[in-house]
Amino acid sequence: MDEAAGVALITGASRRIGAEIVRVLHDAGLRIALHFHRSAAEAEALAAGLNSVRPDSVLPLQADLNDVANLPGLIEKVLNHWGRLDALVNNASTFYPTPLGEVTISQWDELLSGNLRAPFFLTQAAAPTLKGQRGAVVNLVDIYAERPLRFHTVYSIAKAGLAALTRSLAVELAPEVRVNGVAPGAILWPEQRHELGAQAEILGKVPLARAGNPSDIARAVRFLLFDAPYVTGQILAVDGGRSLFI
Repeated sequence: MDEAAGVALITGASRRIGAEIVRVLHDAGLRIALHFHRSAAEAEALAAGLNSVRPDSVLPLQADLNDVANLPGLIEKVLNHWGRLDALVNNASTFYPTPLGEVTISQWDELLSGNLRAPFFLTQAAAPTLKGQRGAVVNLVDIYAERPLRFHTVYSIAKAGLAALTRSLAVELAPEVRVNGVAPGAILWPEQRHELGAQAEILGKVPLARAGNPSDIARAVRFLLFDAPYVTGQILAVDGGRSLFI
């Protein structure tokens, strides 16, 4: 991939880990299609700051990824603006607890849609142009795809599906497109209330004895896009070793 001319679409990219992926890939020379859903102010501010450094290098794009009908149009907007798409980072995610016995159909649909259905159909829409550019896809999975999180059954199922999707698409889109995943561990705490005791318990199981930060994930994404040309179908755990003990 030519970093100086390449274009990456990053979903859920206005805040938190997504915004750091935007910054790291922009610093690497890519032009960024910055997808957001509701966080318009954050998306516009991030885009404006980066465009002041390099004009017309970030294009904010609003879309509800849960509406599959929107997804081909999102790819079309990128192509209409820059004429190419080299990388897709499926970062957008939905996370909240669903204790068994209390799960509703709407919760099931929302979690499966945001974490699995949207990445599949967006990748399907992007596949023709990614093949033409011999591009790459990186999916943000989770260490809980392999070792489920208690009280988060539906989320864990969805991320396990995304892990399977990553490996399946690596086969389906080869040899033109590489597809890999990054599985974060304790990077940012959920925005919902998270007790200090629970945080300490989690960090107590991390061999590196600390939380990571969004740049750890962003640099892993960059590595898989640019520095791993013979790697596909792999999911890289970026978790300080925590998955060894859960």
